[in-house]
Amino acid sequence: MSTHSTGSAHHQHVGHDHMAGHDHMAHMAHAHAGHHVMVHAPAVDVAEAYRYAYERAQPDPGAAVVLVELEAREADWQITAGRTVRAWTFNGQVPGPVIEAHTGDVLEVRLTNHLTEPTTLHWHGVRLPAPMDGTDMVQHPVEPGATFVYRIKLLDAGTFWYHSHSNEPVQVRRGMYGALIVRGADEPVVDRERVLVLSDAMVEPTGELSSASDRQGCDGNVRFVNGAAEPELMIWGGQVERWRVINPSSARYIRLSIGGRSFSALGTGGGLLEVPVQMRDALLPPGDRIDIAVGPFEPGETVFVLSVPYDRGFGSGESERFATLRVGPRADSQAVIAERLRVIAPLVDGPVTPSREVRLGERAGAHGEVDYLINETQHLRAEDVVVGELQVWDVVNTSALDHPFHLHGFFFQVLERDGTPPAFRSWEDTVNVPAGGRVRIAWIPDDRPGEWMYHCHILEHHAAGMMAHFRVVRPTPDHEPSQISPHVQVNSEAVR
Repeated sequence: MSTHSTGSAHHQHVGHDHMAGHDHMAHMAHAHAGHHVMVHAPAVDVAEAYRYAYERAQPDPGAAVVLVELEAREADWQITAGRTVRAWTFNGQVPGPVIEAHTGDVLEVRLTNHLTEPTTLHWHGVRLPAPMDGTDMVQHPVEPGATFVYRIKLLDAGTFWYHSHSNEPVQVRRGMYGALIVRGADEPVVDRERVLVLSDAMVEPTGELSSASDRQGCDGNVRFVNGAAEPELMIWGGQVERWRVINPSSARYIRLSIGGRSFSALGTGGGLLEVPVQMRDALLPPGDRIDIAVGPFEPGETVFVLSVPYDRGFGSGESERFATLRVGPRADSQAVIAERLRVIAPLVDGPVTPSREVRLGERAGAHGEVDYLINETQHLRAEDVVVGELQVWDVVNTSALDHPFHLHGFFFQVLERDGTPPAFRSWEDTVNVPAGGRVRIAWIPDDRPGEWMYHCHILEHHAAGMMAHFRVVRPTPDHEPSQISPHVQVNSEAVR
């Protein structure tokens, strides 16, 4: 995969021509694909909010402005030797270019749309101002032939990704996604690092990508690593690698196994864990990421990178191969992975009463289809949250299918799953909620007011209604702080 990195990038003022050629009024009634209830459009002051966010994004002293040009366009995608399909791409490749930067940098991305329909870009997992979040509530979609500039100061190290947030069941499934890697000052030392984007696609017997969409969400029939179908990878014997694994699939759950071998989880969606955690498999629902330390292996070994059986509501199926890992001759290792990677202070300590219940459900639609719901509503307008106030949400799945819950723009901590605390503390933006299950999360909105959303990251479920908009608002002079519980201790130092 090609990459964009900081290198010797310099600050370059791009200005505010990001809506050149865009007809604002044409989109005041724009509705998200599949929306039948709620009209989505940004506020009338969208240009002013954008300008404020753009100008405030300044790099730290000594940091860089990372300039990236992305073109959304159709292109041939070679999935195996001699076999290509027509895809929707960023810069003519699937996945799109790997964007690399450091904390304190500013990422400035000029997106030009050469597709035949509007598009936007969402920066999944990135803490950013609301006007840069890429949803149709904070920006007008980028029309064919138009350009939009995203400018974001990068606050956190981690493995993130970017993807279309317009007509997602079509645009993302056709290839519009890519990796964003942000490095911090104290990264683990390994012998090699890889970004592995594990995805799938439904390829027709004719060789074309399927345009059919199942509201329940369906797995593709071809599996990819970095856009190549079931490739071979090579690792030197005796060495340890860091794999940054991303699942951008529209519906596929990946229960990642490295041939059944033990590996160390180093980080999840919100960056490094406190300590490495030994695992033999890790569940990655759509939208999620994990950083793992893999190896050492003995020279001459062959190890399969698999998704082992997992039942999200349709049966567990069989193991499926993503790649074959071949171990080469032994080489010296310089890997040094600390026993403690960082400290993650708990957001709360003690018993806590939820401030919100988010119910993920479904019902039969008017024409025999399935409608997906939050709190018995398609495309819910949820209650505001106030800057600085602890949020404790119970995310409850009342349906017979698993749902990956994704919160835009903020990290949360999982407090418990069905009453049981998690095995380790982490920052997350996506969490799987099993069928019939309950996941309790905690987060505190910092001072980034505006329109945000949460939704199921099975893209067909999102489009069919399992999503909610809400506002983060600043407190008014007469605002009375909410009372979560008289016993809870809120750790303000843990806010991210």
